[in-house]
Amino acid sequence: MARRPENPLDAAEALFKPAKKAAPPAPERPSVPTGRETVSIRIDADVLAFFQEDGPGWQDRINAALRSVMDAGR
Repeated sequence: MARRPENPLDAAEALFKPAKKAAPPAPERPSVPTGRETVSIRIDADVLAFFQEDGPGWQDRINAALRSVMDAGR
């Protein structure tokens, strides 16, 4: 077996992988007006307990209560 390949061009091309096509840019997504944001607020323990009494979904219930107050102010 020869130490060097018979065709040096084939040997050189074998060392390089074909270039991958660049991925198309991700489409811009419009900001979602009803998206949620994580925040930290202080709520009295009894208020928190009231919303947590019915189990999971207490954060949604707090959000609904705040939204109803917000809508009433319009």
